[in-house]
Amino acid sequence: MKKAILATKVGMTQIFSEDGLLIPVTVLQAGPCVVTQVKTVENDGYEAVQVGFVDKKDKVVNKDAKGKKEVVHVHGVGKAMQGHFKKAGTVSKRYVREFRFENSSEYQPAQEIKADIFAEGDKIDATAITKGKGFQGAIKRLGQHRGPMKHGSKFHRHQGSNGACSSPSRVFKGKGMPGQMGGKQATVRNLEVVRVDAEKNLLLVKGAVPGPKKALVTIKETTKAEA
Repeated sequence: MKKAILATKVGMTQIFSEDGLLIPVTVLQAGPCVVTQVKTVENDGYEAVQVGFVDKKDKVVNKDAKGKKEVVHVHGVGKAMQGHFKKAGTVSKRYVREFRFENSSEYQPAQEIKADIFAEGDKIDATAITKGKGFQGAIKRLGQHRGPMKHGSKFHRHQGSNGACSSPSRVFKGKGMPGQMGGKQATVRNLEVVRVDAEKNLLLVKGAVPGPKKALVTIKETTKAEA
């Protein structure tokens, strides 16, 4: 992986291309992200770049053990976060993630990663937590058909048969049924970057991106580009 960044979802709009075509786009506030740690094979067993995104007040960030505040974990490693950010020479950040760049050794702590690492025409993968829709029935959750709606029918939006009768006398595992919908991590692949605003750190991506407004979105160069 060569390019990746953290972003927040601003919303959707539409723009016109040079050919006059109307393009629906998702606006993403991509960065600036700050490098908080560069991991090496000698110290950590692998190479990666840890980045922070969105400023956070120091008073709500955990101190070291002497400060008598709880020590939290970042990707499995116990860290006192105030000291961690101070060592990197940056202010405290709300989100901390790791990217395994091919050129991880070229990055330095406190270095900024901005939206201009991407260009128009780049293909990306967008990962976020989808909108939570609560408990939903089989029609909305799975797209199943409803029953007859005429008078006398007792089967409208209820789910149909769940399995056979005497054999196998059970419901198979994985059977689609009503339940919790949304609120899960999803990735949409091969989205196209239509426009980049380097001054405002905005990415305009063609199509829809998972998650509600203000959701944290991880943007990476696509791993399954179309031929």
